[in-house]
Amino acid sequence: MGAHILFTAAAALLLLASSATATATPECDIFHVTGSVLCQECGEGWNEWVNGANPIQGSKVSVTCLDERSRVVQYASDLTDEAGNFDVACNRYVNGKKLNPQNCYVRLVSSPDPICNVATNFAGGKTGVKLHRPNVMYRDILKYALGSFYYTTPMCDEPDTNDQDDSEQNNY
Repeated sequence: MGAHILFTAAAALLLLASSATATATPECDIFHVTGSVLCQECGEGWNEWVNGANPIQGSKVSVTCLDERSRVVQYASDLTDEAGNFDVACNRYVNGKKLNPQNCYVRLVSSPDPICNVATNFAGGKTGVKLHRPNVMYRDILKYALGSFYYTTPMCDEPDTNDQDDSEQNNY
């Protein structure tokens, strides 16, 4: 009877230890930030506006990472492919110190499209999106998959009528 209890306790302890390691963040030297950049035309009807965004090839997206004192310690960028997708690879270690991806911001930088080149803040692309939780954690892969960022045409750009002081915005 005592051996059965001891065996059950050992099995439970082994199960607990394996589940703790399964939820831990993998130790890798690089993490990836992925997403897409699309052009949204406001002159279309509602259905076309919602479903009719076109990918922008060659658009630049950046990832800016800060340290615990809010100093920029890493900047990385990528250009979108023909489908409008980007994949920014960032070093997890900078100057021997481990970087916290939750201190990183992703934002739109530029669009090569001469017509669709006004950054929007739909999904946070203009001011920047802070990374939260990784979507993929497998062996040596750590990936933060974001949604889509959008550019629009100058005709669709609405003027900013906010009286907010510029110093209160994050422009990483």
